Amino acid sequence: MTQTTTERLLAEVAGNPLQGLRRADALWHQLRHGTLTTPAVISESTQPLEHLDWDVLICGGTLGILVGCGLAQQGWRVAILERGALRGRDQEWNISRKEIQALVTLGLLTEAELERAIATTYNPGRIAFHQGKEFWVRDVLNIGIDPVYLLETLKTRFLAAGGVLLEHAAFEAATVHPDGVQVQIGRSAVQADSAASHPNRISTRLLIDAMGHFSPIARQARAGQQPDAVCMVVGTCATGLPQNDSGDLFVSMTPVAQQRQYFWEAFPARDGRTTYLFTYVDAHPDRPSLEAMFEDYFRLLPEYQQVELAQLHIVRSLFGVFPCYRNSPLQPQWHRVMHLGDSSGSQSPLSFGGFGALIRHLPRLIPGIHEALTADLLNRSALGLLHPYQPGLSVTWLFQQSMSVGMAQKLPPDQINHLLSAVFAEMSALGDPVLKPFLQDVVQFPALFQTLMLTSIRHPALVLKIVPQVGLPALLDWLRHYASLGAYASLAALGTGVESRIQALPGRSHYYAQRWLESWIYGAGLDYHSD
Repeated sequence: MTQTTTERLLAEVAGNPLQGLRRADALWHQLRHGTLTTPAVISESTQPLEHLDWDVLICGGTLGILVGCGLAQQGWRVAILERGALRGRDQEWNISRKEIQALVTLGLLTEAELERAIATTYNPGRIAFHQGKEFWVRDVLNIGIDPVYLLETLKTRFLAAGGVLLEHAAFEAATVHPDGVQVQIGRSAVQADSAASHPNRISTRLLIDAMGHFSPIARQARAGQQPDAVCMVVGTCATGLPQNDSGDLFVSMTPVAQQRQYFWEAFPARDGRTTYLFTYVDAHPDRPSLEAMFEDYFRLLPEYQQVELAQLHIVRSLFGVFPCYRNSPLQPQWHRVMHLGDSSGSQSPLSFGGFGALIRHLPRLIPGIHEALTADLLNRSALGLLHPYQPGLSVTWLFQQSMSVGMAQKLPPDQINHLLSAVFAEMSALGDPVLKPFLQDVVQFPALFQTLMLTSIRHPALVLKIVPQVGLPALLDWLRHYASLGAYASLAALGTGVESRIQALPGRSHYYAQRWLESWIYGAGLDYHSD
């Protein structure tokens, strides 16, 4: 049987990524065919535990270490459960310098450690759409963080602060009691020598689920709900491409084909150049596999990067399916259990993953969890305030839908490209204060209002085409979130005016007032500052 291009090229990559790709495809097949089982890993009991081992147990260390380290430094007894070894991946995490500076502000890294964690820097970044104008921006998502160094540094600081890391120990189930959560732990086969050192059960005041999009706790909380949208991503990091010190933030080079619009992202890496191909789709059973999408990637890459496939040496492959849900961030379904990172859905439906979103929210999450523990406000409603409704995220659903094509829809091939080119032209004309926040998943009411007004006035025909594409119900729902975005901006202005009074409130009153103020500020994107 003849090998596909994907089979041939990935067979040459260390670590046999083809097997991992097919495991991801099996999961994606279950997701879009509705056969992914809904686990029952959380149960409840009315009996108190009385003895508690930990204040906080975090399941999932890759992003959980960020919050765990901050809480351990404040004196809380924190344990992190990681099913493998806690080690960052080799591929950099891209972010903007101002965003990552939060790790220094919070005391998680020193300035010197932050500089050491920055593996790559590039400028400028390009935005371009098929047969349209190019736009360039500086200092947006142009920092590549070395996850291996970052996690190792955070792990060292976490352990020095008294935290305990349980590696090769997987979450299996948990029972919520009135005074805590009893967690059952499974063991990895590679941990045979140290298995006796880890308990089979752990009790904690608060359980934090940081196990990602397919967390069993999050899947149970969502009760088998199909995702409202999916971002499919494939790519590689390779050498042999032409020298290029700039990046692509959001680029398309083709019209709609096979009911999907493809977009590209590219940037320099330490050991080559990384290129992603991604698309926004629904979870319809007829959507393609990741392996089929990789065939499109290798077919289009030579034109995109002006390189022959034979010239490439692929260092590693990258792929994933990122489900998105409208009812996000995910609210707690049980007392003493909260979600963090990808499992919470706190990133916008335009994003691949939750690293950037978590970094953005760390300045409120770490103090908020600390205050919840101090005041013993660990019930569902109190924890829910740590993941409040954010109209700035909800309005982006319309943008995501305007870039996707239903399986039964018939769109002019360049409709999405023409619309995006028009919108970005208006944002670019309005300047960096409008364009830069949007590229970092921050939507603010004044910027959105100006962009929509100019686009509607100058490109009315394009705007009118959105209505049949996304549907009237989706548009009306978007108007509700758009109005809420304006209301939150006004409430945030009022709230910051009485912030000194909020700080003077005692215990529980301060917790609730502060969480509401933060929900208005972050929900309206007012945590972002351009200076």
